[in-house]
Amino acid sequence: GNHTLMTEFVLSGLSSRPELQHLLFFTICLVYSMTLIGNLLICMVTVHPTLHTPMYFFLRVLSFLDISTASVVVPKMLANFLSEDRSISYLGCVTQLYCVVFLAATEWYLLAAMAYDRYVAVCSPLRYAAIMNTRACLSLVLLSCCSGKVVSVVQTAWVFTLSLCGPRRINYFFCDIPPLLMLSCTDTSPYERQLISATVLVIFTPFCLILLSYTCIISSILKISSAESRHKTFSTCSSHLTVVTLYCASGTLIYLQPKSSLSQDTKKILALIYTTIIPTLNPLIYSLRNKEVKEVLIRVM
Repeated sequence: GNHTLMTEFVLSGLSSRPELQHLLFFTICLVYSMTLIGNLLICMVTVHPTLHTPMYFFLRVLSFLDISTASVVVPKMLANFLSEDRSISYLGCVTQLYCVVFLAATEWYLLAAMAYDRYVAVCSPLRYAAIMNTRACLSLVLLSCCSGKVVSVVQTAWVFTLSLCGPRRINYFFCDIPPLLMLSCTDTSPYERQLISATVLVIFTPFCLILLSYTCIISSILKISSAESRHKTFSTCSSHLTVVTLYCASGTLIYLQPKSSLSQDTKKILALIYTTIIPTLNPLIYSLRNKEVKEVLIRVM
């Protein structure tokens, strides 16, 4: 029970080099501003009457999750760039870890739901409206949130039941599972095995469903005689595949082997990708590659 004596932790931040702090602050601040503006625009545009389809409903939810993920991590990181006091309370660390895991897991399940939506749209277009009705869409989003909540509660509770008797300093820019495991003075191998199982459940299971959906989608696309129609259909799906690939690569390298041989700086960069960079890229990917979104955005502006 030594971990109960810890009332706060100290985040080392993205870099310990003093000369980089202001440059990193302005860079991350710019990226965060782009995240907020881009995703808020997507939320505004997708409520337009011409975009009342399941695909844009899921896109609106995805944008909300991206705003939330960035807002859980980035403001504290920005404050630490300009402050000597980089401490975070014990409760604050618990809350931050819970929110990050909840939002990441929910987003993975939502991406699987979006892949299923594209599968139905391409492979069963005549039944699309009947299958992907309002009730089905809301059920998929609710199921994603509930699944993310279960994963987050289990992972957060398990991490903070470990005896954290190491130094208070967390060599990271937010409270995450791998750096917290480094503070444990007990054997963490049972938890690491459990984390691998959770990673398979949260990342690889949806990823396999996404791959299966896109295998069917690509098979249907290849049967389309018109080259223009093939390009238009694949363009819609390729945006989603781009996001999925970025998430899978960064998440797998961090959580599948929490005590891997990867350097801590490499892990920080990977974590920065899925907490800060990807939420910025999502609206750019979907808006720049989607003619309907661009047309509505121009009218709204």
